[in-house]
Amino acid sequence: MTLRTAFLLLLFAATVLFAALNWSAFIAPTPISLGVATVQAPLGLILLAFIALLAVVFLAYALYLQTSFFVEARRSARELQAQRELADQAEASRFTELREHLDTRLAEIESSLSAQLGEMRERLER
Repeated sequence: MTLRTAFLLLLFAATVLFAALNWSAFIAPTPISLGVATVQAPLGLILLAFIALLAVVFLAYALYLQTSFFVEARRSARELQAQRELADQAEASRFTELREHLDTRLAEIESSLSAQLGEMRERLER
């Protein structure tokens, strides 16, 4: 468990403990102005519900960010693998071309050498 996770769990536990110790104050009805009307409602409970809603929204946002990061990382890995395969194919193609060039050049040299050798034999025989 990381330090950040431990801190968040400790903060959550402190909030739950605070609410439990002051539960009577949390559920005590208080006049709340809505701008147009005034109602009697437990302000502490409303604020506690608001904190819980914010925590859920935060967790959903964090989950969304982590999921989008993993999707992007996977896409990048696939693109990197495709580029790696393309580079390997290009390298193999270059080796094949080099081998063909060397084979052609070697055949030319051999034919030239055999022609020169044939000429030298004719000169020696004469």
